[in-house]
Amino acid sequence: MIREVLVLCIGNICRSPMAQALLAREQPSLLVRSAGLAAVVGAPADPYSIEVAREHGLDLVGHRARQVDAEAVQRADLVLVMTRQQKLDTERRFPLARGKVFLLRQHDGVDVADPHQQPRAAFETAYADIALGIGHWQSRLRALQPT
Repeated sequence: MIREVLVLCIGNICRSPMAQALLAREQPSLLVRSAGLAAVVGAPADPYSIEVAREHGLDLVGHRARQVDAEAVQRADLVLVMTRQQKLDTERRFPLARGKVFLLRQHDGVDVADPHQQPRAAFETAYADIALGIGHWQSRLRALQPT
């Protein structure tokens, strides 16, 4: 049963805030949080992330980056990461998370590239990759939610 999802990236200012907002909108019965493996703690979402998200009806203005910790990982029923390396790092840092850490694009094994300090087009690509990954998680998540 999935009630809470944690979405991770590196800094928690680009990819994971967009994924958190989109997943929360698409799965309103879930509690969705995000964090970073090396977060820029307290920083707002990247301006390009805010712009791209806004174009898709999502609001990241109030987002503030936070560092992942053992409590957040334990509380989550599912942890979604952007890259294979992040999956390995998460499982190494939080061994009890093994078995609940998956790639956002698990269906095709593709990493969601980090757009940080890249042109706006990289953020648009990241959003498209995130939306594709979330789209593939939809039916699984619905089947695993309490009735």
